[in-house]
Amino acid sequence: MNTIKRIDPRRPFTVTGAGLKRITLGAEAVAGATTDYVAMAAHGPGVKPRRALTTVERVVLAVAYSDRGALDEHARQAVAAAALIADSRTEVALLVFGELKDDAAALGADKVIELPALDRRAFAPEKALRALEACVAGMTPVHIVMPDSVTGDGDIGRRYAAQTGASIATHVVEIDNSHVGVYAKAKQSFATRPLPEVILLAPNAVDPKLPFVGAGERVNLVGDETIGAESPAYRDLGIEEIDAAQVALEEADFIVSAGNGVSDVAAFETLAGVFGAAIGASRVAVDNGSFTRDKQVGATGKTVDASVYIAFGISGAVQHLQGIKDCRHVIAVNLDGSAPIVKRANLTVIGDAQTTIAALTDEVRRARAAHAAQSSASFEGVSVSAHEGVTA
Repeated sequence: MNTIKRIDPRRPFTVTGAGLKRITLGAEAVAGATTDYVAMAAHGPGVKPRRALTTVERVVLAVAYSDRGALDEHARQAVAAAALIADSRTEVALLVFGELKDDAAALGADKVIELPALDRRAFAPEKALRALEACVAGMTPVHIVMPDSVTGDGDIGRRYAAQTGASIATHVVEIDNSHVGVYAKAKQSFATRPLPEVILLAPNAVDPKLPFVGAGERVNLVGDETIGAESPAYRDLGIEEIDAAQVALEEADFIVSAGNGVSDVAAFETLAGVFGAAIGASRVAVDNGSFTRDKQVGATGKTVDASVYIAFGISGAVQHLQGIKDCRHVIAVNLDGSAPIVKRANLTVIGDAQTTIAALTDEVRRARAAHAAQSSASFEGVSVSAHEGVTA
């Protein structure tokens, strides 16, 4: 089986903790590696050393939106980029719009600022911009690194540059501690420039696996009380909930997928409904007529990037694994502990798919019922208390 990771041949290199990785006849060659990073990488998979900091003279600020307390892969790459371009006199700060439950030190950050009220579920770009400006005023970073994504980060970075007149580079595919590189003229040419003030990083330009950790200190944003109200020019209507079955697989955040090992399709669809997850399927299950072609996941079907992907009874052919390569957490339920998908999975349940589906359905229903009962009891307690107060 070919284990070589497919990389865009037009991309000059990817920056990692060991230096710049280039592709040479199917092998990854390290070029321009710094001595400190190579020495740190030599520590192996054990306890990672703290990134060396002498006298703090400068700050590099990474900025990203979180999703339910976690940073996605693109955001992690942006934080890693900030850590990799920082020297021993430069501190790495992370501003998170939303809550952060991830280990900030493992991400490479020395200081972390959380703004739970400004996560991406609420459309509040002007508040986020004012928060970023307050953070910049307090820390005076030399560079701001953000993922150039369509989920808010790239928008805030462009707004900040336009508001302040800061120099900016977008869709950055190459970065080190001296310059950035971008494609130009519809990728027919390549341009480089010294590091600007705002760096919007393209996906997969940086390896987020660092050979060191940061300090991970949690700090408060000075002046966050002055962020103020949102603009009256628009109104956030909130999030509209729809049936997960109506969500395109490419956009789904939670997918349950069935393979040849799922014999009771109705029970599987019930579980998907209870979970509130989109439905996917392997090519074999689609060819058998159990699912429509638009549900097929794989190289010949849909490529998905869900936060959670649960595969029931799927062995994991190379085409299917190609389709789920960007999923964050993969859970496999399979009788065969040596199936290829087990190697890809973050968690594997060795067992019968039908038995597991039935058990999960019961467990999720029980948990939802308990949560509903607890919420109802809390609401009733508040109502009684308020009523008694008014009566008194």
